[in-house]
Amino acid sequence: MAFTELNSVEHFIIHKLSGTNLNTQATVSGVAENIDNSYGHFWRYRSPEQLDRSVNEVLLENELKSALIRLNPEIAEKPERADEVIHNLRGILSSVAHTGLVRANEEFLKWVCGEKSMPFGENNSHRPVRIFDFENIANNHGIVTNQFRIHHRETKIPDVVFFINGIPVVIGEAKTPIRPAISWLDGAHEIHDIYENAVPQLFVPNILSFATEGKQLFYGAVRCPLEFWAPWRIESENTALAQALGLAEIGRELSDLLSPVRLLDILRNFTLFSSNNKKVRMKVIPRFQQYEGANKIVERVVEGQIKKGLIWHFQGSGKSLLMVFAAQKLRRTQALKSPTVLVLVDRTDLDTQISGTFNAADISNVESTDNIKELQTMLERDTRKIIISMIHKFRDAKPNMNTRDNIIVLVDEAHRTQEGDLGRQMRAALPNAFLFGLTGTPVNKADKNTFWAFGAEADEGGYMSRYTFHDSIRDAATLPLHFEPRLVDVHVDKEAIDKAFAEFKEGTALTDEEADALNQKSAKMAAFLKSPERVKKIVEDIAIHFKTKVEPQGFKAMIVTPDRHACVQYKEELDKHFPEAASRVVISTTANDDFDFKKKWGLDKSQQEKVVEEFNNKGSELQFLIVTAKLLTGFDAPILQTMYLDKSLKDHTLLQAICRTNRLFPQKTFGRIVDYFGVFDDAAKALEFDEQSVKQVISNLSELRDQLPQAMRDALAHFPGVDRTLDGFEGLEAAQNAISTVEKKDAFALDFKYLARLWESLSPDTILNLYNQDYKWLAQVYESVKPASDNVGKLLWLTLGAQTTQLIHDHIHVGDVHTLDEFVLDADVIENIFNNPDSKQVKQLEKMLAKRFQKHASDPRFKSLSERLLDLRDKAEQGLITSIEFVKELCKIAKETIQAEKDLEAAKQDKSPQAALTELFLELKTDQTPAVVERIVTDIDAIVRIVRFPGWQTTIGGEREVQKSLRKALLKYKLHTDQALFDRAYAYIKEYY
Repeated sequence: MAFTELNSVEHFIIHKLSGTNLNTQATVSGVAENIDNSYGHFWRYRSPEQLDRSVNEVLLENELKSALIRLNPEIAEKPERADEVIHNLRGILSSVAHTGLVRANEEFLKWVCGEKSMPFGENNSHRPVRIFDFENIANNHGIVTNQFRIHHRETKIPDVVFFINGIPVVIGEAKTPIRPAISWLDGAHEIHDIYENAVPQLFVPNILSFATEGKQLFYGAVRCPLEFWAPWRIESENTALAQALGLAEIGRELSDLLSPVRLLDILRNFTLFSSNNKKVRMKVIPRFQQYEGANKIVERVVEGQIKKGLIWHFQGSGKSLLMVFAAQKLRRTQALKSPTVLVLVDRTDLDTQISGTFNAADISNVESTDNIKELQTMLERDTRKIIISMIHKFRDAKPNMNTRDNIIVLVDEAHRTQEGDLGRQMRAALPNAFLFGLTGTPVNKADKNTFWAFGAEADEGGYMSRYTFHDSIRDAATLPLHFEPRLVDVHVDKEAIDKAFAEFKEGTALTDEEADALNQKSAKMAAFLKSPERVKKIVEDIAIHFKTKVEPQGFKAMIVTPDRHACVQYKEELDKHFPEAASRVVISTTANDDFDFKKKWGLDKSQQEKVVEEFNNKGSELQFLIVTAKLLTGFDAPILQTMYLDKSLKDHTLLQAICRTNRLFPQKTFGRIVDYFGVFDDAAKALEFDEQSVKQVISNLSELRDQLPQAMRDALAHFPGVDRTLDGFEGLEAAQNAISTVEKKDAFALDFKYLARLWESLSPDTILNLYNQDYKWLAQVYESVKPASDNVGKLLWLTLGAQTTQLIHDHIHVGDVHTLDEFVLDADVIENIFNNPDSKQVKQLEKMLAKRFQKHASDPRFKSLSERLLDLRDKAEQGLITSIEFVKELCKIAKETIQAEKDLEAAKQDKSPQAALTELFLELKTDQTPAVVERIVTDIDAIVRIVRFPGWQTTIGGEREVQKSLRKALLKYKLHTDQALFDRAYAYIKEYY
């Protein structure tokens, strides 16, 4: 029997979770016999036929009604009351069409978490309705089924569905384990982009969804972008060994993630709903390191034996959310009798970030203190809430301010000021409190104070929970960091700067004012760093680097300068290369600054927040932030990819600063630090920690250069004997014949993917000139054999990067794939091939059709034809049809393609560009859209016609100009922030102009 996604992965999931082996056991009335009892009995397998439901029904209403009667005495008295509850739940399912999936999911989960009540008590008094039993898990009934047919807008059949008490809480998608190009990402795409849109009602009660191809398991919440889906790990296991075990490891991870205790804990204590600055509602569930870390805090507090703990989770892996989850669960844990959770930070910018995280997540009973007196008053009055404060507010705190033992203190960035007198004053004020320190950087073993303050002797290595840089890279929680030394002749005399630092006794993160003071202590150093010639040279280099390596990718940058006045100097120089609106200085001002300096450069808290919001907006003109100390910590801007560093930073401060660039963002594969100061001239010294792993945080681009020749050889090895100088379709055909099977194509794609990432990282390094022609040839071959369908092999068949795309479009193409369009496709040509099949012509026709289908990939008619062609190829490769049958069916597909293109062209002629745009605006019109649609369309039409030129769609410069013009036109009518409208309008312009 062949291995398929059904019999090898889907059936494995069923077997592992329920004990039912669908491969070996015959089923009677849809129930498999001979259950393996070793897996437990919570999840019972039921076939789709046995579920007693129609294709339109999401809930298993008989199961749900039984649970309501079982868990609610008031409903048991009058079972018809269950129908009233089910009626309300059905209403939420139906509301998804107008409220959106996330809000419907949020409302439904309030019911299942017991937050809703009905008038079922005496005199119609309200009683909470229990749908799940969170205290006694055995009171809930679990069902797992497969091939679950559901109809809403369309009919879809998810692979695996898990129900608790008749409610579908988990959806799983299984993919084949034997094809390298197919991965968990294809399953996740199917759930996120297809099922959630086609059958959204099924996801209204969803806790989480998962996807696996039997090698990796990833999970995500409703509407969670695919790049934020996460793996589930089992702690204290040898990961390398575990991953080698394949299905067995996936089974262990799934069993752990989908255990009813874990699922209901995630539902009740680790599910957050928040709104971003565009008021878009989002659902957040934990990554496994957040779940483990928060639960360790809660367990230690409940046990009450050890009263402290140190948590090291690497920068960018989600410590702020870990604190939110921990605080939320601590407050809900009944055994703790309404505790006070005190979240302490040590800088104003961090206070803003932490407060923002808690407030955005809609956590109840959260207070932020504005001053020392207010904090002390709250503690003396025994306030039972989550309090966010700064440790500095413990100055002059009285001893024994509150002696309760259910006060839990969570200290963010525990390696900084918490070890000094303030830390001791806090401990004296709260003598019986639990103290947990969280840090994103490892604590130097020589730093005894931090270990004394937070590290428990019972914890191995001093850490209660540890999640390293390599862990976060492995799990795709953060991105790798690359550093690039530039303009070595402007690097700094290390001895001089070290001496200046020694004089200043730099031990913590410098403020803006402290950075100024440091430079004043070393007048020679300041004069060198800020000499106009040096700054001019660096800014010229930044302009070239940004325009060639950062801007084409759609990312943004930060410039870190020696002090506040250097920020201004850099800004003035940068304005010579970019529009004034492209950069902003973010610094603090003091009472001692002169009035003009404060007026021009000072930003208050709200202004700074607006600047950060504008920077995070992909469509805004703001491309650079220029800073010296602000925003180096506690600043989360995923669109930031490159940091231009011209300042001495060390140890914790350096690691925190450079990790501003490692946050996840679509199409972003690494963070980059461009070093003008010479910080990384000795990387090991720059990051002086005892932990060896941290010294490997930075990948030097010189290491990537060393890997390039072998990567190129590996990619070219797939084409032995192929003449790469041969132009036109003959050359392309020879290349495609060398990788004619699915297995060979996938193997080539694997090697090219690695090469492409190296190329994008290094570009425009001059070393690439040596390989330019070969790489261009490989890129075009890759593009020509890439599957036309946009949902196959998403990890392996990646979208080409901006640098590679530019390379393909530049100059005259080697083996130009576009020459295929010169092959005229009409009825006579098809008839000739049918009557006199020549292998070259047949192959040419096949490739040309694939190219046409790719061009119209979004059109359902062409997508269907493409799928027929792929199916035909597979049959031919497997020897299931004769060559005559292949040619016959190929010609039939070609004739239908001609007709489809004629129909499409006729439709286009009926629709002028302006008519197409008008139709779009009327379709997307809301109450906020201006009534003057005709005027909007006329403005867009006029401005686009000015900047467009023939073939603009195939050049990055052309696309950028048209996008800028469209954004400008929309800005006039205050529609520029509507990204969905922008994307749709741009797609129309690209098609009709």
